[in-house]
Amino acid sequence: MSSSTASLTRQWTTWGPVVAALALVAAWGRDLPGFAVGLIALCLIAAVLAAVHHAEVIAHRVGEPYGSLVLAVAVTVIEVGLIVSLMAGGGEKTSTYARDTVFAAVMITCNGIVGLSLTVAALRNRVAVFNAEGSGGALATVCTLATMTLVLPTFTTSHPGPEFSSAQLAFAAVASLCLYAVFVGVQTVRHRDYFLPVPRPGQDSADDHADPPTRRDAWTSLGLLVVALVAVVGNAKLISPTIEDGVQSAGLPKAVVGVVIALMVLLPETLAAVRAARRDRVQTSLNLAYGSAIASIGLTIPAIALASIWLSGPLVLGLGPLHMVLLVLTGVVSALTVVPGRATLLQGGVHLAMFAAFVFLSFSP
Repeated sequence: MSSSTASLTRQWTTWGPVVAALALVAAWGRDLPGFAVGLIALCLIAAVLAAVHHAEVIAHRVGEPYGSLVLAVAVTVIEVGLIVSLMAGGGEKTSTYARDTVFAAVMITCNGIVGLSLTVAALRNRVAVFNAEGSGGALATVCTLATMTLVLPTFTTSHPGPEFSSAQLAFAAVASLCLYAVFVGVQTVRHRDYFLPVPRPGQDSADDHADPPTRRDAWTSLGLLVVALVAVVGNAKLISPTIEDGVQSAGLPKAVVGVVIALMVLLPETLAAVRAARRDRVQTSLNLAYGSAIASIGLTIPAIALASIWLSGPLVLGLGPLHMVLLVLTGVVSALTVVPGRATLLQGGVHLAMFAAFVFLSFSP
């Protein structure tokens, strides 16, 4: 990257979150006309892209796998804020938003992001190489959390419908949080080497030799990342009525709202994972994908459980038969992909096909 391009990037990513935050303050509590919604959407996209940049600056400073963890947690903060803000005062019509958004996040990360990353890496190097130990442990955590929070509510009998009772919801929240904490401890301390990119013989990455940002730059990026996240949550809340109205007027299922939210929220993860795959750092891409799925469930469910104390209306978490089939298929195929520690274009294509099936069936169940 040339010095002029780097300078332009710094300027844009500095002013983007600030402008988005100012737009949020100016528009909050107002009825927005169509052109204003469009401007807010542009500010939201700018804040998302700026968040990616600042998360990567912090990641470069702290190194892997801490960098992936920073971005995963940042994205999950956005997701939790969006879900709670949409459910607040929404009543029964928003009862499935948490389930739909979390399930969409699992499908997007485990199929969309993983499929894109493997495809990009395989097209560039014929075979994508990663650590089976770290990726396998992360995938097992995703499957356990998804089953415990999204499948079991459909079969429990303490509460009518696909819902947890208060005690069951509390148990699921605590168990999810504990499992997420264990995963973070293993990823960052006890078995950190399992989550580092696999070097190829005779191959070097320019990133390994790039000077890390200074402490001052890292703290500045952290502050701007927080501003960007607040702007994303707030601006998404402002345009959410337009999304809901559009989905309703088009006669689409309510689950489409959760898919749109998840796609919007996971855009930073997707961009960062694909960029890592292009640099032959597939393990970093998988850390981002599976780490985001784990954070999405392990942090969102406890937050929603806590928020349910004052949220009105039911909290539906149990999946229907169609989505359970997709979840089981994703778990089986992902295990076959991860176990060898190597993947080709075929595995990437299979995951992308499952992601396409999920998106299509969301719009036409």
